[in-house]
Amino acid sequence: MFKFKKTTIHDSYEIYPEIFKDKRGKFIKIFNKLGFQKLKLNLIFTESYYTVTKPNVVRGFHFQTPPYDHAKLIYCTNGEVMDVILDVRLGSSTYGKYFTIKLSEKKANMIYIGRGLAHGFATYKKTSTLVYNLTSVYNPRHDKGILWSSVGVKWPHSRPIISKRDQSFTKFKDFVSPFKSNT
Repeated sequence: MFKFKKTTIHDSYEIYPEIFKDKRGKFIKIFNKLGFQKLKLNLIFTESYYTVTKPNVVRGFHFQTPPYDHAKLIYCTNGEVMDVILDVRLGSSTYGKYFTIKLSEKKANMIYIGRGLAHGFATYKKTSTLVYNLTSVYNPRHDKGILWSSVGVKWPHSRPIISKRDQSFTKFKDFVSPFKSNT
């Protein structure tokens, strides 16, 4: 039903659902509790939302600090994005490293992002929609970020559109992480 592929970052997976197509269109199941439990990804989603993002935009890197940290299941329902996860867990073997993946409506792939991982993405040439399912609710005092340009990611745009908030985030080298690795 689902194909789970480990990424280079511990506690993150690229997920490929089965796509059913016929003359009417397509059907894609995005979540099945049993499939995720096999990998001990027991998700209880407490909040869901989506973003509609114009071309040439970079968003991120975003996360929430404990006790409002969360795992995320993200997928693209329109367009395609370069999705990036960054490990910010002290003691992790992949601390400071990042993983990139192209999420697209065509592939219907998803990314599972564990706790203590920051998330960002860039749109390409088309407005894109990302859907987020999270295991904690939004808390503005715990909503934090790392400067998008401070970790060496090769973004698809030389001059992206970035919010003032995202431009104000701390550089990774100056970030004091509240996250500890569980591995």
